[in-house]
Amino acid sequence: MGKALRGSVAVAALTCLASTAYAADKVVIVTSFPEDMTSVIEKAFEAAHPEYDLEVLNKSTSSGVKYIKEIASNNTADMFWASAPDAFEVLKKEGLLLKAGLSTEGIPDQIGSYPINDPDGFYYGFAASGYGIMWNTRYMEANGLEPAREWADLEKPEYFGHVGMSSPSRSGTTHLTVETVLQGEGWDQGWADWKWMAGNFASVTERSFGVPDGVNTGNFGMGIVIDFFAFSSRASGFPVDFAYPTVTALVPANIGIVANPANEAGAKAFVSFLLSEPGQETLFDPAIMRLPVNPATYAKAPEGLPNPFTDNSIGAAVKFDVDKSGARYYVVSSLFDVMVTYRLDDLRAAVRAVQLAEEKHAGSDNAEAKALIAEARKLIEAMPITEEQSLDPAFAGAFTKVRKEQGDEIGQRQAELEQQWDAMVVANYAKARELAEKAAGM
Repeated sequence: MGKALRGSVAVAALTCLASTAYAADKVVIVTSFPEDMTSVIEKAFEAAHPEYDLEVLNKSTSSGVKYIKEIASNNTADMFWASAPDAFEVLKKEGLLLKAGLSTEGIPDQIGSYPINDPDGFYYGFAASGYGIMWNTRYMEANGLEPAREWADLEKPEYFGHVGMSSPSRSGTTHLTVETVLQGEGWDQGWADWKWMAGNFASVTERSFGVPDGVNTGNFGMGIVIDFFAFSSRASGFPVDFAYPTVTALVPANIGIVANPANEAGAKAFVSFLLSEPGQETLFDPAIMRLPVNPATYAKAPEGLPNPFTDNSIGAAVKFDVDKSGARYYVVSSLFDVMVTYRLDDLRAAVRAVQLAEEKHAGSDNAEAKALIAEARKLIEAMPITEEQSLDPAFAGAFTKVRKEQGDEIGQRQAELEQQWDAMVVANYAKARELAEKAAGM
């Protein structure tokens, strides 16, 4: 064999070996987090562990859960990384997470009243998150508005058309926000609050990232967001601020290794890095600005970032029940889409009609008009199902998928129920608008 031929064969062999080694060291993570966040942590991890190459697959929380289920028989992923603990409960109950047995030294058992890590060891909290209201200070000043600091404030008529939010079927963090209000205020009152808030929406965005983007750019003045969206926007120089309402939950954002991971050693290395002090310190990057779960890390925290281990007021009002949330995960998302997302124009029209009628009769003693307004309110707030139904496994079991658009294929029973709900909602919103407009004309 000639020297040139032998050389080419050697090069080919080395290339093949290098390729094989690269593939073996690839670590795949499925996440709902934005690239601004994941790229910072990816770079820090690969600097600490050059033997691994992190590959990031970005999917919404619900899509990520679905993806993990689909590849379970021939797994090509290693980790799932998202904010919503109820999504991890869904995967855990279906046997799709690995009990990794990693060290959590320096991390307390709880933050407030909530466990930081899964007590059974199937997933780990790496950051704490609260939910609240973000606003653009310039927008608010230009429109003569004071910022809302409580959920009930967002129901005020002066905020009509000034609020943005995503849908819980499109965002795990939004699902947690919706569920937090339902748990904090109760089923009926919580849904009533969401409808009156949604009546003031300018938009229901495609993804959770669209809400801070809308506030940052002034497309709308206020947004319902997870806290780190506001903190990172502020750190990046946008004129924004944020408040935690009294009724909010402080819960961990999580990471778990999927069952039968393609690269178990690499997955364990990444999770261990994320929970270490150097990994926790990456959360202070201006593009991230999340709350670490290791209290010692806060010694290096940037100015203005709250410390949930010393500020006990954050999330104190709600003891979030992850089992309840997980049991009705798809039911709550479907309800929100039927009552709000898909019928937003109808809801806004009904809510606006009530607002104008109430403004007209604010100082009035017109009993007939006030009775019409009260009936309109009852129609808007009416629910198609009870809380007991939402938690009934036989009923909730019909809801096995969150759809992105009304045309997406779903199970027959789920489709039938959603059609029934939709018929009720459309009729109620139309009648409410009619009654409110009649009252306004008196």
